[in-house]
Amino acid sequence: MRLLERMRKEWFMVGIVLAIAGAKLKPSVGVHGGPLKPEITVSYIAVATIFFNSGLSLKTEELTSALVHIKLHLFIQIFTLVFFPAAIWLFLQLLSITSINEWLLKGLQTVGCMPPPVSSAVILTKAVGGNEGIVITPLLLLLFLGSSSTVPFTSIFSQLFMTVVVPLIIGQIVRRYIKDWLERKKPPFGAISSSVLLMIIYTTFCDTFSNPHIDLDKFSLVLILFIIVSIQLSFMLLTFIFSTRNNSGFTPADTVAIIFCSTHKSLTLGIPMLKIVFAGHEHLSLISVPLLIYHPAQILLGSVLVPTIKSWMVSRQKGVKLTRPPV
Repeated sequence: MRLLERMRKEWFMVGIVLAIAGAKLKPSVGVHGGPLKPEITVSYIAVATIFFNSGLSLKTEELTSALVHIKLHLFIQIFTLVFFPAAIWLFLQLLSITSINEWLLKGLQTVGCMPPPVSSAVILTKAVGGNEGIVITPLLLLLFLGSSSTVPFTSIFSQLFMTVVVPLIIGQIVRRYIKDWLERKKPPFGAISSSVLLMIIYTTFCDTFSNPHIDLDKFSLVLILFIIVSIQLSFMLLTFIFSTRNNSGFTPADTVAIIFCSTHKSLTLGIPMLKIVFAGHEHLSLISVPLLIYHPAQILLGSVLVPTIKSWMVSRQKGVKLTRPPV
């Protein structure tokens, strides 16, 4: 019974496994030109649906208040979209001499280029990931992996504009007219986007399993898993050290936001964006694997560390109150 409850709670993780397994069993259904017509249903309709849904759920009024914390916003922005991808690139220069699958390593670089989750429960994360990520992420992907992308630069941005920016704006416009209904009914935005995302993952792996020339060795996969967990723990520790220095100016609550917002990466934005930037690439699914691993890893690490981080924050906040001179 407990197992069923756990599976119900983590249905998206189970869905990823089933989507990949389904693609392995019947890849012909979701391949390019197959019955599902992913070149239309996924590349345009599914991606646009995810971002229209994000536009509907994005509370602009809360974004505005979040942006008041400009120093916090700037720290997360620089760490996520400058330091993170640059550090991963330097690390990959060392890993390139190993026997790890080169496409998994390229996938690791794409993880570094991704913004934080658009649909995160942390409002500041939305502010960081919802706007700049749409423009900067493809630029970073082209900077670090430009030679891997066969799609013209202008084509990438025109498709990003039509399938990401336009639906997001339309969603925000529609939200203004049905805001009260949305607040009252609270539609399951997260579940809708996740369901559509499973379809994108399924069709991506259908293309892989229908290609007999692609082979993934288990040794590379295990190493990538270990590397991803190590990167997350190292960067969480690094952001903690930076944000708790005496002259940092950040509160304990700010530190908690920094730890999670700076190190989390968006699967919802990442997979559709990889689908656009690497459209038609035979190794797209291998490039996607590190991001698919990173997502559950960040949730698992977060759930393990939250009690410890919360108790630290509470004790620090109490300490600040005790040291504050009486008025």
